[in-house]
Amino acid sequence: MLQNMWSIFLERKDFYLELLWEHLEISLIAILIAILFGGMVGILISEFQKTAKPTLGLINFLYTIPSISMLGFLIPFSGIGNATAVIALTIYALLPMVRNTHTGMANVDPAIIEAATGMGSTRMQILWKIKLPLAMPVILSGIRNMVTMTIALAGIASFIGAGGLGVAIYRGITTNNASMTMVGSVLIALLALAMDLLLGVIEKRMGKRSVKAKKANRILAIAALALCLCIIGGTMLSLGGRHNTIRIATKPMTEQYILGEMLDILIEKDTGLHVELTQGVGGGTSNIQPAMESGEFDLYPEYTGTGWNMVLKKDGLYTEDLFPSMQEEYANSLQMEWTGMYGFNNTYGLVVRDEIAKKYNLKTYSDLKAVSGQLAFGAEYDFFEREDGYDALCKAYGLSFKKTMDMDIGLKYQAINQGKIDVMVIFTTDGQLSVSDVTVLQDDKNFYPSYLCGNVIRSEVLQEHPELMDIFHKITDVISDEDMAQMNYAVESQDKEPREVAQAFLQDAGLMK
Repeated sequence: MLQNMWSIFLERKDFYLELLWEHLEISLIAILIAILFGGMVGILISEFQKTAKPTLGLINFLYTIPSISMLGFLIPFSGIGNATAVIALTIYALLPMVRNTHTGMANVDPAIIEAATGMGSTRMQILWKIKLPLAMPVILSGIRNMVTMTIALAGIASFIGAGGLGVAIYRGITTNNASMTMVGSVLIALLALAMDLLLGVIEKRMGKRSVKAKKANRILAIAALALCLCIIGGTMLSLGGRHNTIRIATKPMTEQYILGEMLDILIEKDTGLHVELTQGVGGGTSNIQPAMESGEFDLYPEYTGTGWNMVLKKDGLYTEDLFPSMQEEYANSLQMEWTGMYGFNNTYGLVVRDEIAKKYNLKTYSDLKAVSGQLAFGAEYDFFEREDGYDALCKAYGLSFKKTMDMDIGLKYQAINQGKIDVMVIFTTDGQLSVSDVTVLQDDKNFYPSYLCGNVIRSEVLQEHPELMDIFHKITDVISDEDMAQMNYAVESQDKEPREVAQAFLQDAGLMK
């Protein structure tokens, strides 16, 4: 494993270093805001003690909210991406900052304050020249804890399309690449340890009281502040420089990573446009579609059945003869359109472990009815909330499973191969399907609709950049179900990179001329 980790790091050094820098940017912005705002709140509640209990109670309450819930709550207000990640990280960083600032200042010896007051010192002089210096060791201890926690927690940012090393972790899980996941995790740990070591050195230096040491500390403080401002300024400039940029999002699925890379390659090769590719947005359609409507993303690969049932909230089975109606409603209601239909149909299916299929002679979905109460069912998170998901499936076939398990899409095959679940939802283009010990059941009531894959693009973007239509014409009907399954398998089981697989396919299809 260690050798594989080292190899993948060397092969993709630029990728990891870019994620490392993004991780540091997101973390430092949140840390800086928390230090300034949290420090100010800590000082205020220490000066006005009656406000301390309710303020700390509120911050404690925010701290107990699970990070996934916090991100989900913030998305409707601040959207997908780095801004939401920074807000969430800042909220979690406030507790140690506020609490330690308050504790440090509240524990200053009252006799010292009384002596200073007796000598004629004002309240502000006591605050800045006595309380803060004496409380500084406790405050710095809080900052060290907060920095380590924030850097570690920043890994969750990738779930909502933000950058950072969480991208490597999440992508590794999704594509069954344990080495990629481990490298991302180790880099986060090393970054947290490095920052903790640096703050330890700063804390030690601040304990020195000589004139020379104080002068050096002031210079170091100015340099550190300038570095933070440069990082923040660079981030703001990068967010602002979006002219002639196509922002593409993909869901956390192997084939979506591949399709995203195809679009990136073709658009940048055949047009003068730059592509900003956000891979593996957690929650898939439920988070990408609102971001499309707000203009945060311009384009993403989607499936017709998902668009009909999940986006337009239509009831009933989707069939491809409804496509014109769907296209019209997308245009009128959402100002978006479907284009560049790839040609493959990635619909849902059900599989059971081979031993279960043989034991109960299971061949169709209807066969599950008699034994479902003895079996465990697994699927990705959003399947349990979809209009055409778990509840609808169980109602159609009269199923009632012993238990259900929510899991990331990249862990399903591991779970069923290890016997953790007995039945699971699959996609018909899954790369691991052909190498797993599972039996595909027949959808004997034709429950699942068609899920042809194409691209949803904002109409405004297509009008502004009509040259994109050449790209969409190129990719129309070029990928079969078998092609997509083979590409997924190459990534998930042969350790190939999505971009490498995408480029090879485009070359073989003659689209790179």
